[in-house]
Amino acid sequence: MINLPQLVADFATALRETDARRPQAVSSTGRAYQPGIGPHTEQHTIRLVAEELVALDPAYQEYCLDVPYPGASRQRCDWCLGSPSAWDWAIEAKMLRLFGDNGKPNDNMLTRVLSPYPKHRSALTDCDKLASSALPGRKAVLIFGYDYDGWEMDPAVVAFEALAHRRVDLGDRHTATYDRLVHPVHQRGRVFAWEIAGCPID
Repeated sequence: MINLPQLVADFATALRETDARRPQAVSSTGRAYQPGIGPHTEQHTIRLVAEELVALDPAYQEYCLDVPYPGASRQRCDWCLGSPSAWDWAIEAKMLRLFGDNGKPNDNMLTRVLSPYPKHRSALTDCDKLASSALPGRKAVLIFGYDYDGWEMDPAVVAFEALAHRRVDLGDRHTATYDRLVHPVHQRGRVFAWEIAGCPID
């Protein structure tokens, strides 16, 4: 089974390789964004990275996206690796992208990482879902995103850890970087992941 540090490193490599092919995202209104992985939605980025991982290493060829949580059909896990009978990893992934394609701030992006309200489906509440779920195998939360001058990911990641430690048994942080991306705004970033162990903390 792939360990979490290797998974994080491979995710970063796959994101960089995908970006090198200059994929172009299109908005809901049909407007094409500038080439690069950066403007793609969270869900589409995860799918592109998962597909690239299969090409990089056959160990990733068994996976499913949007896996229903047992007993909670409306809730789905972003990415599961391995066999459905006994997943190697059940992973909730969130993107932290503080600026848009046009270089203007995305002021509501921190909600996707830090909100304590389940309806926001944040990385923080994903910790609760994973810790209390009956999904087989190991569980992890993964945050990927982009760093900008004066707007690095670190404060948000540290805040997430402080809040998550109060809710679940949060494992060690694992990190990998990517840079020299083709988009003029989303040029560099990092991926972070933590294993979630045990039940939610009372």
